[in-house]
Parts: sequence; C-alpha cells; structure tokens
Amino acid sequence: MTPNDWPAVRAIYEEGLATGAASFETAAPSWEQWNAARLPHSRLVARDNAVLGWAALSPVSKRSCYSGVAEVSVYVAAAAQGRGIGRALLDTLIASAESHGVWTLQGSTFPENAASLALQARCGFQSIGRRERIAQRDRVWRDTILTERRSRKIGVD
Repeated sequence: MTPNDWPAVRAIYEEGLATGAASFETAAPSWEQWNAARLPHSRLVARDNAVLGWAALSPVSKRSCYSGVAEVSVYVAAAAQGRGIGRALLDTLIASAESHGVWTLQGSTFPENAASLALQARCGFQSIGRRERIAQRDRVWRDTILTERRSRKIGVD
C-alpha cells in the first residue's frame, strides 16, 4: 500500500463502516491520521486493475514488551467479496507480520460479523472471549469477540 492507494482504500473502508458491522468508527480518517495509527510495515492491497481490498496492522500498545502484538484490519470491497480476497490478504498479512517479528495477531470483531470470524478461524485465530458492552457505536453499547493468532515461528523460544 502506498499513499496513492489511499483514495481507494478509504472508499473500501467507508463502505465497510457504513454497514455498521465492521468497526466502532463511523467515518474514515485522513491519510495522515490513518498512517500514524498503523504499523509502518504489513500494509497490503489486493488489486485486479483496481484496489479490491486492503489489510494493515495497528499496535495494541506503545509498551515495548508488546511490540510483537498487533491488531488486524482486513476490508474487502462489497463487489469483490466471496472471491477469496479476504483470505489472500489475511494469509499474506500473517506472513508479513511474522517476517517483521510480530508473534501475536489480534482481532476485535462484532459478533454479527460471521464472515470475518469464520475467515479468522480458517487462518488459525482462536476466540479468546466476548467483551461485553466494550464500547458504543451510534450511542448503542456493542460487544466484540476477541480473537488471537499466536505465531508458531516467532516468539516460540
């Protein structure tokens, strides 16, 4: 992903946000805000003449002891869903994360987002638990399912 991809990435992100099932966020940030909130590596786009989806990692903490733990974001354009793009992005994101020393990936997913939870399970994520009423979206308390994938290559000593 490059800054030139941002308009397409942002459009896909906004499409996901509009569903109400993808994030607590309700509007996409500027490129500068988005860029500052993500790790500098493991930023991916899927292309077929146009950007069809994207994936990126966010740090879960600023503490150095958690430097190998990141939160996963994967978004696929509605018109491109069901074609294996999410799986390809997540598989590639996992490999990239491990190549950069990330030992644990986390997901925080609304329980209604069955497709995302199923994708994560197919890629080795386990459900850690349900966080009840963890935050509000549109003044409605929402739960999330916390998922985790521990690397079998990084941080195994």
